Amino acid sequence: MGKAYLVGAGPGDPGLLTLRAVECLREADFILYDYLTNPRTLDFARPDAERFRVTQFPGTHAERWQHIPQKIIEEVRKNKVVVHLKGGDPLVFGRGAEEAEALRQAGVHVEIVPGVTAALAAAACAEIPLTHRTCASAVALVTGHEDPDKATAALDWSALARFPGTLAIYMGVTQLGHIVRGLVTGGTDPDTAAALVYKASTGEQQTISGTLATLEEQVRRAGVGRPSLVLVGPAVAMRPGVSWFEARPLAGLRVLVTRPKAQAIEFVRRLELLGAVPLLFPVIDMRPPADWGEADVAIRRLRDGGYGWVVFTSANGVSAFLDRLSALGLDVRAFGRAQIAAIGSATAAALAAVRLVPDLVPTEDMRSERLAELLMERCRGQRVLLPQAQQGRQLLRDVLATVARVDAVPAYEQVTCIDGTEEVFDRLRRGEMDAVTLTSPNIATAFLAKCDEVVRRQFQDGKTRLVVNSDRLARMIESEGFAAVVAPDPTADGLIEALKTLQAERRPISRPGTR
Repeated sequence: MGKAYLVGAGPGDPGLLTLRAVECLREADFILYDYLTNPRTLDFARPDAERFRVTQFPGTHAERWQHIPQKIIEEVRKNKVVVHLKGGDPLVFGRGAEEAEALRQAGVHVEIVPGVTAALAAAACAEIPLTHRTCASAVALVTGHEDPDKATAALDWSALARFPGTLAIYMGVTQLGHIVRGLVTGGTDPDTAAALVYKASTGEQQTISGTLATLEEQVRRAGVGRPSLVLVGPAVAMRPGVSWFEARPLAGLRVLVTRPKAQAIEFVRRLELLGAVPLLFPVIDMRPPADWGEADVAIRRLRDGGYGWVVFTSANGVSAFLDRLSALGLDVRAFGRAQIAAIGSATAAALAAVRLVPDLVPTEDMRSERLAELLMERCRGQRVLLPQAQQGRQLLRDVLATVARVDAVPAYEQVTCIDGTEEVFDRLRRGEMDAVTLTSPNIATAFLAKCDEVVRRQFQDGKTRLVVNSDRLARMIESEGFAAVVAPDPTADGLIEALKTLQAERRPISRPGTR
């Protein structure tokens, strides 16, 4: 038999996963995940691992639980390693104990991996101390999911009203009125500091601060819902005007990232750390060329010393070419005495990752035109290898061909992969994205071809801005009738600077009681 892990997925930020959680995900054959689990968490899993969302089970939320342990048992008996990702911590209002008992009775080996629970994340990200030497020596974790007015209510709100510390109330937003009345009736001063933290640790986090007397109305006016956590107690009043988390430069900026997943993951994480709400939406995918014939001939010629220069115009080209070298039983020694050029810093970094230091990298203008200009005299009379995309731009080849013999060989091809994406376009239609990053003509063409008139109107009205990484791409966007925000350079750093400029131009969103 296989084995099962009940893994705390944390509060939402994938960076708050524990190292043990990541180890379990990398081992898993089958992953069951809850609706509160950030899909980005699944990026740590193996690509071949099967994924199953609990909402695929029949029935309402309350009826689905019985299917979960049964599904885990079923998959473990197929000799699979199964991970159940549970929002927050499995043993804090997560039914983890009941699940573990069901698995144990079925003879399934189970390990429970703790996670960062919502109270800890909300406290850290909203800068609300759960304990403080001057006013809070204890913390109570409380469920607000039950109605305190029902006859069988288990919680004694009168006792909680006398609790000498901070109350952290989970799942309480729908019952907030009952909670407030229960505490006030039990003796809590209505002027006691209280706050509600919505989607703690994510770029969508909102913190609504007030008192027990004002919080319910403030939350109603702000229009926030689940998942939220309520904090009550004197320590809540020690929150600063704006927390470190909510002061980040891209806080709340909703960004659609259209690059292929393998290239975009690092960029997406940088956006998350800056406070943005990125949505990864790969428009194209990289695949091997249909025929490796030309590339293989060129690789053998390179091995035999037949090229003076090898020129890379993208990190994709580096990766694809090196993969093919390996497939042919070769390594970087095949480059021999050939000199290497890279179009920019990202391509140079991809070469450095395999211990290849390029001899030529433009430092400012990272375009084919500038690279061609720098190479003209250096490669005159030599043979040049140019591994590129099947649909790659031909300018560099054509310019260098006037002074050298150029072999432009396909190392990879780009294919459109926009499938099953209606949810993303619905969000665009509703104006729920602030920016879309476009980083190549192929990506821009494929993306815009799928945009209907409603989405295009969002771009034309400036409700959703198109952010591009070159003047050339900006001109292409403008020919489609849209304005573009142009990054100062074509790197990830340049795109981030453009997004910061866009963020600075946005009108602040006024939310009553939020800071």
